Amino acid sequence: MIRSPDNDKLKTIRKLASKRWREKLGLFAAEGEDLVAAAERAGWDPRFVLRAGEDVEPELLDAVSALGSGSRVIGVYEQRWAAPGGDLSVWLHAVEDPGNVGTIIRSAHGLADGPVILGPRCADPFSPKAVRATMGSLFARPPARAALGELPGRTLALSPHAKLALREASFDPPLVLCLGGEREGLPAELERDAVRIEVGAESLNVAVAASIGLYEAANRMAGHG
Repeated sequence: MIRSPDNDKLKTIRKLASKRWREKLGLFAAEGEDLVAAAERAGWDPRFVLRAGEDVEPELLDAVSALGSGSRVIGVYEQRWAAPGGDLSVWLHAVEDPGNVGTIIRSAHGLADGPVILGPRCADPFSPKAVRATMGSLFARPPARAALGELPGRTLALSPHAKLALREASFDPPLVLCLGGEREGLPAELERDAVRIEVGAESLNVAVAASIGLYEAANRMAGHG
């Protein structure tokens, strides 16, 4: 039973709240029983797992929680990156909110056969907030990294400024749905041939837009409309 805040495992978890340390160590923390169970189902062996009341005093585990949620269990894992590919995947440009990145990873896991591909200036998918937002999909479908010119297949950009509607687009695979952050948007070369989701609001949250685009693409590819 760990009873000292100076324990090396607790020190490691504290460091993993920092992106610099996550990159240096190649590790990340997953907090909560559901996430640790998802990792086990996906075959990810942890570096270590600490359970409150079994491996560590509960108040010490609370003290290193990055989410402030009173976690009962924290697992530490090695980061994994997938290769771009699949008939349907997503590419993100300058999506800076980790919650949005995590939510899109979850949506892509449910609707696509390819990963979420991170382009420039995206939030760290292994940050505590992003990992929590994936709800375990990070373990089943790790993200990929690629520049715009390295994407596998045809691109279809979603932009609120486009004239063509999403329902009018072609969905021939392999297809990469491209979305930009709500501040910066997409690179100019993608905006020229973008499509929009027809809604009454001026724009949609990028995670919502990605989910709608994935749903439409997945159904069209399956021949459902």
